[in-house]
Amino acid sequence: MTSVGMLVWLVLAGYGALIWAIMPRQVSAGQFFDGRSSQGGEPGLWLLVASAAVTWIFAKSISNAAGLSAAFGIAGGVGYAFYYLSFAVVGIAVYFLRVRGGFRSLPAFLVAKYGPFCAKLFLAAIAIRLFNEVWSNTKVGALYYGPEGSLAYWVAAAAITGFTLYYSWRGGLRSSLITDGAQMLLAAVLLVVVLAAVGPGLAASGLPEVGPASHAAGLTFGGLALVQVLSYGFHDPVMTDRAFVTRPGVMLRAFLLAGLVSGGFILLFSGVGLYARAMGLAGDPSVAVPAALGLPMMLVFNAIMLTSAGSTLDSTFASAAKVGARDWSNDEAPPTERHSARGRKAMLAIALLGNLPLLAVYLGGQVGPAVIAATTISGTMVMGLAPIFLLAWIRPAGRLSFHLAFWPGLVLGVLMTVESATGVEILPAALDIGTGSYADDLGVNVFGLLICTAGYVAGALVAALRPRRAVQPA
Repeated sequence: MTSVGMLVWLVLAGYGALIWAIMPRQVSAGQFFDGRSSQGGEPGLWLLVASAAVTWIFAKSISNAAGLSAAFGIAGGVGYAFYYLSFAVVGIAVYFLRVRGGFRSLPAFLVAKYGPFCAKLFLAAIAIRLFNEVWSNTKVGALYYGPEGSLAYWVAAAAITGFTLYYSWRGGLRSSLITDGAQMLLAAVLLVVVLAAVGPGLAASGLPEVGPASHAAGLTFGGLALVQVLSYGFHDPVMTDRAFVTRPGVMLRAFLLAGLVSGGFILLFSGVGLYARAMGLAGDPSVAVPAALGLPMMLVFNAIMLTSAGSTLDSTFASAAKVGARDWSNDEAPPTERHSARGRKAMLAIALLGNLPLLAVYLGGQVGPAVIAATTISGTMVMGLAPIFLLAWIRPAGRLSFHLAFWPGLVLGVLMTVESATGVEILPAALDIGTGSYADDLGVNVFGLLICTAGYVAGALVAALRPRRAVQPA
């Protein structure tokens, strides 16, 4: 092994040592699911801010932000940062669900409003999201250790997954919250180092020139993000689970601050893509830029990717435990060790199944382009969640409204997945809005959201007009 290779692995060992030092050694079943301290106190405001923010600074998001700004200029970075408005949308919606309805989780609300079957459909969508989070973050982190498919790549993927599973297995959500605090601080320090490295070059060259077509394509992507932000956060339990671990007012303040912190982080990191474009660097900017700046910067980028991947993976495992042990059966009883045992089995299952897409490298395909596609297509599939949660105050809306909103978005998302996989145009080009590679996505999402919303309202009208059964006297 070369000296460079040894240094890269030392970064992984150092990261592991840091997490090992701060992770909880023993937690109760309650702490495993609700993240409270050993004294029973709920997480404080700034711990929740740090945890929520860093779990949405995914390794794939960092890579995506750099790639989009390299392709579309500043419009690409700003467009990707728009996704972080999800914190405001989810925070406000959940605040009202909690203070008006007293609900303790999104599945509990769905069961009460739309019925158990609709709640299970939602949880199935959640499971797909968790599945995508595993392979996409593992992949981005492992690429710093070797080319896709190499022995070093696979060893790194196994090490990142295995170590994160280990401390998540021990502490659940409590481990995730505690380690998130350190991971957020580390990520912030590393970001400052990155900006100090690329800033002088950007200042000297100025922002790279972007042609009108690329700029318009970047604006199209930004429009897509603004549409998807109305639904995107609701299908991410990494975010929504944290919306129920503190008092509603504290949660709302924390979510608004977390959106600013994580969105600002992503916007600043998109400067890496601008630097790559300005310097004419080819390939993935999150790999090409550190390679051009030398070994120290490569190690810094490696540490950032490990931090972001680890923070998202441990939250993914904690959310999978909650879905498998409590949410699927709508079990709101005080958690026991039996719940924890079931949750740990769900963690192990998602860790194994979630990395299977990495094997696509042996099928002749590359997983790389699918990292961004997984974000945009999954966002399309769940567009119907916007009316399901944001229009829940419409009292007559029930099961029919849920189905008329949920299924159109799912069908459109599946059709887009087939298009992406086969290259065969299924949805007509007449639906396109804007220009560039995301015009199809924006058009489908705009018209699809209108269809889902109209279906939801129509279902409520049908329910309101349906005659109620008379109560028979005893």
